[in-house]
Amino acid sequence: MRFGLIGAGNMGGTILKSALNKGFIASEDVIVYDVIAAQTEKMSNQYPGIIVAENNLALAQQVDCILLGVKPVFLAGVLEEIKSAVAGKAIISIAAGWSVEMLNNGLGEHHGAMVLRVMPNTPALVGEGYTALCEETTFSKEWLDWAKQLFDCLGTSAVVPERLFDAVIAVSGSSPAYIYTLIDAMALGAVKQGMPRAMAVQAAAQAVLGSAKMVLETGEHPCKLRDDVCSPAGTTIAAVEALKDTGFEASVMAAMEAAANRNREMTAK
Repeated sequence: MRFGLIGAGNMGGTILKSALNKGFIASEDVIVYDVIAAQTEKMSNQYPGIIVAENNLALAQQVDCILLGVKPVFLAGVLEEIKSAVAGKAIISIAAGWSVEMLNNGLGEHHGAMVLRVMPNTPALVGEGYTALCEETTFSKEWLDWAKQLFDCLGTSAVVPERLFDAVIAVSGSSPAYIYTLIDAMALGAVKQGMPRAMAVQAAAQAVLGSAKMVLETGEHPCKLRDDVCSPAGTTIAAVEALKDTGFEASVMAAMEAAANRNREMTAK
């Protein structure tokens, strides 16, 4: 099976590199293309055997599966370029705001390809990603199982109904930005108490990492884990009370609603 990557930037490149590093895909089975030649040159130097295509259409003509790693604004043009060569092939899109219907429309009537919409997130760059694979796909069971294994190379994945993709964007795709904001706020709070900035950032980031692992590995509800930390009349319950009084939970939920609404607007175009 020959695998093609169109768009070898941060996310597209990360997906391919993770699959190569874990031995899921062999470099000699890979063809890549990016309008920025330096991207593909760097990748082919790092992984000998990778072929660099002359253009998008040439890549599509030579592979069995195409991962579309281009930014959403450029996807329509790419689909137009490759649609004559996609019949019988597997097409995977990671573009935010592009529904399955939009992908099919972009490829044209009777295009004959199998289409899968997925939504990874940036923690995939460190092997801790979460990827949602759209349940409404024309992939066969075998191809969907293959795709799930591909994205499991980035961390973990799940098959999710498309009606929940707005929520996926809010809770996974956009959420690293919320967490970075939280880490920065925690670090600033520690700096205010006299801790050096670099030390504060490290302590805050490790606290977030450890807390997330506690949720995932214990299976306990986050509220239960929070309550376990709160001693009667102690420091933590005072902090939790301050978070509630200043609207912390409401702010997070409002941010997620804003992200989900923006994705709905993009999908409706």
